[in-house]
Amino acid sequence: MTKKIVIGVDGSQTAHLAALRAGELALSLGAELLVVCAFEGLEVERIRQGSEDLVISHEDDALNAATEEARKIQAVHQELVLRPLAAHGKPAAALVRVAHEQDAEVIVVGNKRVQGLARVLGSVARDVAAHAGCDVYVAHTHER
Repeated sequence: MTKKIVIGVDGSQTAHLAALRAGELALSLGAELLVVCAFEGLEVERIRQGSEDLVISHEDDALNAATEEARKIQAVHQELVLRPLAAHGKPAAALVRVAHEQDAEVIVVGNKRVQGLARVLGSVARDVAAHAGCDVYVAHTHER
């Protein structure tokens, strides 16, 4: 069975830095990297263009963001096996669910929002660590 690592992305620089670290970890462990972008709304927008209907959803947007981040990671780590995914739900819950469903060994999260008031108000990293059924790697993603 292939080892799997889950990384959550949202298009931010913090998520990108954590994703690059997750890529390094996946390479060192010989694991597949699941690049996950969460989405909350289920709305679908239909746009009529001539005789065609174009359907756009939050899920499509999330999958596009995951695919774009996977492309950026692949540019740095060419030999890495990546799979972009969109997952419905709040980010922490979506990452934990995907990790469980995919039997992932590790979830990688960034630490940028784990300081200051975020410790009191909550953060994705804290929520993932509290609920994950696997190891959680907190990547250093902010400047000192």
